[in-house]
Amino acid sequence: MVQESLQADSLAAQQRLPRHVAIIMDGNGRWAKRRSLPRFAGHREGVKAVRRVVEACKSRGIGTLTLFAFSSENWRRPSMEVGLLMDLFVHTLQKEVRRLHRNGVRLRFIGDRSAFDLKLQSLMDDAERQTAANTDLTLVIAANYGGRWDMAQAARRLAQRVEAGELRAGDIDAERLAQETCIADLPEPDLFIRTGGEQRISNYLLWQLAYTELYFTDLLWPDFDDAALEDALRSFAGRQRRFGRTGEQVEQNERA
Repeated sequence: MVQESLQADSLAAQQRLPRHVAIIMDGNGRWAKRRSLPRFAGHREGVKAVRRVVEACKSRGIGTLTLFAFSSENWRRPSMEVGLLMDLFVHTLQKEVRRLHRNGVRLRFIGDRSAFDLKLQSLMDDAERQTAANTDLTLVIAANYGGRWDMAQAARRLAQRVEAGELRAGDIDAERLAQETCIADLPEPDLFIRTGGEQRISNYLLWQLAYTELYFTDLLWPDFDDAALEDALRSFAGRQRRFGRTGEQVEQNERA
């Protein structure tokens, strides 16, 4: 009986998978500190967790995974740590892109690339070109990204179109603004996950998370694995997404 119940729960979760999962990978430094290791050791271990979660999402048929790798506020960290993070970013791209390509993963980057050195910018461009035709999973890496920056650059592009006479100010609405954001061509996130115990979204995908289901876990990012992802997906599957409607309306629509 217990086994049948677990199988039923698993089937229900599969039937209500999110199309797009967005994650803030928090806790690398604390993971290292608890082991009396330098913070950078936690970041290295966090790369392994990224690989696990990418594989887990792909195996479940989740179409898009967006990871917050480096925020526009992270430049405030000690310069040595930032430098090591940039080195890790370069090393990881050089090592992982072929693996991602072989496994049908399309890689995209969002954020202001101009702050990165030319070598890293070139690696990002090359990775996107190499994997552009892949369709099994879209992996979006938010690097030097901030939700407010995303909205500001969307507004700036619309303002430029108004100045050029291509658009009237009165034509600008929420839909037009959304079309100018970084991931306008992708489904908005259905499920947001933050590890590390903090319960905030930290300037991440501010526009896109308007109706996203939020899930917080105390697990530190290097400890996040397939089982932890399954817990988040099970929580998501058990929620009723109303989008402003009543619960009765949603249930009627599901029965129709």
